[in-house]
Amino acid sequence: MKQSKLLIQTLRETPRDADVVSQQLMMRAGMIQKAAAGIYSYLPLAYRSIRKFEEIVREELAKDGCQELLMPAVLPAELWQESGRWKFYGDELLRFCDRKAKAELAERRQRGETPDEREYYNFCLGPTHEEVITDIVRKNVRSYKQLPMNLFQIQTKFRDERRPRFGLMRGREFTMKDGYSFHVDDADADREYWAMFNAYKRIFARLGVKFRPVEADSGAIGGSFTHEFHVLAGSGEDAILSCDGCEYTSNIEKTEAPALPVGDHGPALELQYRHFHTPGVLGQEDQARAMLLPMTQTSKFYLFKATFSDERGEKKVGVVLRGDHEVNAVKVKNHLGASDIELLELEVAEAISGAKSGFIGPVEFMNGKNAAGYVFGEYMLVDSSLQHAVNLSCGANSTGYHHFSFSPARDLPGCTFADLRMAQEGDVCPRCGKGRYQAFRGIEVGQVFKLGLKYSKSMGCTFLDEQGRENPMVMGCYGIGITRTVAAAIEQNYDADGILWPWPIAPYQVHLLSLDPGNAEVAAVAEQVERDLEAAGFEVLHDDREGMSPGAKFKDADLLGFPLRLMVGTKGLKEGVVELRDRRTKAVLKLKPEAAVAEVSAARDRIMLELETAGGR
Repeated sequence: MKQSKLLIQTLRETPRDADVVSQQLMMRAGMIQKAAAGIYSYLPLAYRSIRKFEEIVREELAKDGCQELLMPAVLPAELWQESGRWKFYGDELLRFCDRKAKAELAERRQRGETPDEREYYNFCLGPTHEEVITDIVRKNVRSYKQLPMNLFQIQTKFRDERRPRFGLMRGREFTMKDGYSFHVDDADADREYWAMFNAYKRIFARLGVKFRPVEADSGAIGGSFTHEFHVLAGSGEDAILSCDGCEYTSNIEKTEAPALPVGDHGPALELQYRHFHTPGVLGQEDQARAMLLPMTQTSKFYLFKATFSDERGEKKVGVVLRGDHEVNAVKVKNHLGASDIELLELEVAEAISGAKSGFIGPVEFMNGKNAAGYVFGEYMLVDSSLQHAVNLSCGANSTGYHHFSFSPARDLPGCTFADLRMAQEGDVCPRCGKGRYQAFRGIEVGQVFKLGLKYSKSMGCTFLDEQGRENPMVMGCYGIGITRTVAAAIEQNYDADGILWPWPIAPYQVHLLSLDPGNAEVAAVAEQVERDLEAAGFEVLHDDREGMSPGAKFKDADLLGFPLRLMVGTKGLKEGVVELRDRRTKAVLKLKPEAAVAEVSAARDRIMLELETAGGR
């Protein structure tokens, strides 16, 4: 491909609205163009990388018998109402009405009525396709003999993000691979889950990036267990903890916190109500300093509002932690089985407790002394690290005062102990008991879920077993953010000059620079080298642009970041050589033009061997 004909406009300056490295470099390299907030056009170079990654995905899924289909992007509300997600999914679901619904609205308005337009929304742009695929399978699969079945698509999705940002990392419109499997029982669903888990490991290993599969929370999709796949990058939004002694790796929201040794705080003393007059002492560090205590002998108290999808409705929940620990709201939510959880607003918490922030504590909420009449009972949760703790300090629910000699097991009768804290780097791994957690930042690019019966039961997706009995299908769900992954690869692979493309998804593998295309000999040699490389199966972008200095071409080549650069210039040809440069290592090799194919092949083999040896990790 001749660069003089390529649809590309490189930029020297970073666009002002580009926030992260991948967005900056892709815009500067002429790969993407913003159409609206969170919506981009993929120009030829970006689209080549996207298509390459799609093919890696297709090839690996084919090995496990997955079938590709294509579902509509515009989805009817009826299917989402069947599953119960029409209201639950929230504002990210872009709902709208068709002309028939608009006509009904217009008729009512002409009659002087003031209908709520939202009641007439009867379609949405698909952010995910569990409902549609379930509808397809329930209409086409009836017998256990047809199962298991694994179906996937690669398609444009739309989620109406409140704050779209970071280019392709968190856009509103994006390309995604979403797959769904259907099974006769849990055992078969588990088998497929791990088959897809291993397929994803192969996919990201082939991509040529450092990644981690991590245990995670299932979120709005639902399901019983899940793993996320993260590309490791300093700019990653997610914190990951990984054991250095075993394979356990988890999103910090999910990471198991180990049991801790019980501190020696002496014999348990009687609870001292308002023992300390502590005006102005708010945070745990101030509290420990004022009371001459270690941080491990202080406690924290949080008040949450939990929302349940059953008859419990909304409940207030108290959570007690050690003073040097942080609460993990996801663990609290999952322990309760709540559909949503959030911290109470400060004003509400102060009104309930009768004290200013910093002096709110758990004791009065359990013994009936609370002025507002709140008794938490089963909704008082205490982190397991405090199960045997004694002589702690805590807020006294009276502004300016703290209790001392607080013992959760004694003073909060009926409370529940559970793992509720954020695990930390350096914690001993509870899985192997030997390794310690190391911290990473990651960009989530894929996720595998075991959905169970969540959609098949609500939507009547059933099969007939060997005895002719009707049973709901057990489902799995498997997603990869295609465009997000390409951007994540850049977030991990760049330097001060531009992108460092991994070979498998580089838009072109070789950047051939004609440093003096006006010179007949240079032009002839470059043309011949281009033909030879393409005949050998290499993808070549030939920078044949005239009127540009070699320096400007070098700058563009560094920015575009293809793995290999082959330079043909007047000076080199006088010596009978051209130069081959490795973009990542910057190593330069002088070679005869006729040896270009052999040397590029050798460089490719070396790069791919390094990738294979690293195993993507």
